Amino acid sequence: MTASASWFEIVDPVFSQYVLFNAPLKKLAEGFDWAEGPVWFGDHQCLLFSDIPNDRIMRWSEAGLTTFRAPANYSNGHTRDRQGRLVSCEHGTRRVTRTEWDGSITVIADSYQGKRLNSPNDVVVSSDGAIWFTDPHYGIVSDYEGFKAEAELPCSVYRVDPDGTLEAVITDMRCPNGLAFNPDESRLYVADTGRLGHDDPRHILVFDMGTGRPRKGSLFHRIEPGCADGIRMDDEGNLWSSAGDGVHCLAPDGHLMGKILVPEVVSNLCFGGRAKHRLFITATTGLYSVVLNRKGAQWP
Repeated sequence: MTASASWFEIVDPVFSQYVLFNAPLKKLAEGFDWAEGPVWFGDHQCLLFSDIPNDRIMRWSEAGLTTFRAPANYSNGHTRDRQGRLVSCEHGTRRVTRTEWDGSITVIADSYQGKRLNSPNDVVVSSDGAIWFTDPHYGIVSDYEGFKAEAELPCSVYRVDPDGTLEAVITDMRCPNGLAFNPDESRLYVADTGRLGHDDPRHILVFDMGTGRPRKGSLFHRIEPGCADGIRMDDEGNLWSSAGDGVHCLAPDGHLMGKILVPEVVSNLCFGGRAKHRLFITATTGLYSVVLNRKGAQWP
C-alpha cells in the first residue's frame, strides 16, 4: 500500500496511525546556510540547533528566533547529558564539549592516543552517563569552513565513560554520522554516509549491545533518496531518519513504514514539545516541525 498527501507518504498502513491528518508540516524559521543538530530543552521550551557555515547556534521558541552562541566553533550535532547540560560536536576545534550551567565550556574529548580527532559530528548519551559520538572527516575536508586539515585518525565511533576514559568502539565504518540507541539500549544504530566524492554505500547499520559495547554490526536499512544523516528513535523502537526527500520512518525490523515529505534535503531531527510528540526537522535552509501520534524515546 502506498498513499500520500502533500506532507506525508504512507508505505505501511500502520504509518497512518503515526501521522495526524490535521497537523501538517510547518516551517518555523528560514535563512540558514546548512541547519543541523537540533536538541530540545523542555525545561526552557526551546530548541537549539546549528547553522554551521554561519558559525552560530540558534535558539527557537514560540516567542521567536534568536542567536544562542556566535561564534560557535562551527558546531554540528548536539544533545543533553543526564544533568541536562548541552553537549556539542565542534568541527572548528575538532572536539566534543559540554556547556556548564555557568556558561563555561568543558572539553570532553579532542584527541585519541595522542592524535587529534577529525571533526566530531553527532552525539548521544546513554543511561549510564557515557557520551557516544561519531568522528567522520567532513569538517576538515569542507571548503566553506576554512580549516582544511589531514585526518590523523580513522573515522570512528567513540565512547566517553563518565570518568573521562575515551574508547574507539567502532573503527571499520566509512564515515559514521548520526547515531541513536533503541529504548532499552540493546541496539545502537549508526548512519554511514560515505566519503565525500566517492560512490560509497549510504546506509544505517545496527549493532548488538549485549556486552555493553557494539558488536555484530549488520545492515539495517539503506536510505533512498539521499542518505541517513541524522537519526532519532521513538518510544516504541521505530527509527526516524533524515533523507533526501524528507524524514523516513523505519520499523524495528528495518522496513520503510512511511515518510514525512519536506521540500528541502533534511540533515537532522529530534523529538520535542511538551509531550515529546513534536518532530523538529533541520533541512538545509529551514527549520520545520510536525506533530505526530508518536513520542520520542525517553532521553534526551
